[in-house]
Amino acid sequence: MTKPVVTRFAPSPTGFLHIGGARTALFNWLYACHTGGKMLLRIEDTDRQRSTDAATAAILDGLTWLGLNWDGEPVSQFARAERHREVAEELVAKGEAYYCYASPEELDAMREKARAEGRPPRYDGRWRDRDPSEAPAGVKPVIRIKAPQDGETVVEDKVQGTVRFPNKDLDDFIILRSDGTPTYMHAVVVDDHDMGVTHIIRGDDHLTNAARQTIIYKAMCWDVPVMGHIPLIHGADGAKLSKRHGALGVEAYRAMGYLPSALRNYLARLGWSHGDDEVMSDEDMIRWFDISDVNKGAARFDFQKLEALNGVHMRQMADDRLFAAILDTLPYLEGGNDLLTKLDDRRRAQFLAALPGLKERAKTLVELVDGASFLFAERPLPLDERSGELLNTDARQLLAEIAPVLQNVSDWTLVNIEEAVREFAERTDRKLGKVAQPLRAALTGRTTSPGIFDVLSVLGREESLARIRDQAA
Repeated sequence: MTKPVVTRFAPSPTGFLHIGGARTALFNWLYACHTGGKMLLRIEDTDRQRSTDAATAAILDGLTWLGLNWDGEPVSQFARAERHREVAEELVAKGEAYYCYASPEELDAMREKARAEGRPPRYDGRWRDRDPSEAPAGVKPVIRIKAPQDGETVVEDKVQGTVRFPNKDLDDFIILRSDGTPTYMHAVVVDDHDMGVTHIIRGDDHLTNAARQTIIYKAMCWDVPVMGHIPLIHGADGAKLSKRHGALGVEAYRAMGYLPSALRNYLARLGWSHGDDEVMSDEDMIRWFDISDVNKGAARFDFQKLEALNGVHMRQMADDRLFAAILDTLPYLEGGNDLLTKLDDRRRAQFLAALPGLKERAKTLVELVDGASFLFAERPLPLDERSGELLNTDARQLLAEIAPVLQNVSDWTLVNIEEAVREFAERTDRKLGKVAQPLRAALTGRTTSPGIFDVLSVLGREESLARIRDQAA
């Protein structure tokens, strides 16, 4: 009977959840969902000097915001140190590992000799077959795995294909340090086995680790999980991803106004594709995703593509859900908390009514909120430079003429407003654009906004007329 698929995401809490880690989590989540399995979360916090509670909280918050839900409680690797020691001692008892009493000076001399002879620095196995009774006094030993010395270790990788590692390059590496703490290489294997992980999906910078970890699995007679080592993300210029390319924490993308659904969609397309499909729902991605379809080559991060995709997701989203996303994002935006305090029932209703027009012009929630700023502006409106230039003597005269026309609109509906403005333009022999632009400047303080009839409708009769009269001749 085939085991249910269990994947895991295993970040180190030494900083934020960066975009590469987010994509790794996404691929694990998608594959677990695709197969009806589970995704577990392990916090690899054995580096006590660099691991922080704040970083752990940031990782959990980032995953939650992205909508990548894990199964069960997060596992702390550090809390399992006793289990890691137990397995290391078991490997010694089985003859698959041994105590090594080589001193730091001996190890330095070994490395220097290897360099002098043009060889990679490797431990020379001097304690591999010696009896611990020969141990020098006062030296605390490490435990080293007995790696095979001949042949090769083969990793059948779902992304990279068959990868062969000559065993002569895989020396007897340390699995337990002299202070009793496990090495990363050992702790990961014990944790993945005990957590029932069947599929390991991680960055291809771990590919060489896969060979060493396979040796530990086989020494314990444990099943080796299926592995898929995904390529790293590069910048749009092909260079290694840096902050200027987008190597930021997930929280930065939240503050830049991206929707979680758009970021999931975009990250899924970095290194994986389904035909020519660009815009995908979660249901689409879960149905189509398979780890064996991930490309071997590095993916390129492109902010312009992410922005464009985010704009599509905003336009496709129902207005009430989009408004909820805006409210969720406001605390992370500059000045966002001030806007929240101004969002009384009247302005909430106005914002919701303006959303259809606002989201047509915006690519991010930041742009959308900025486009809605006219709703929160206090009279008299500050004018941007272009609006100030536009509102010349003729434009102000036009505003003075149209104010009484709008005052006489009996029922302030979108249809009636549009009819009144169009009749005014026709009667005064002006093109509609020549009427709309001064109105837009007076009502919003800008030369771009949602449709002018929408703006008038959303602001309401009294506020609209007051703003128009503020700028009229």
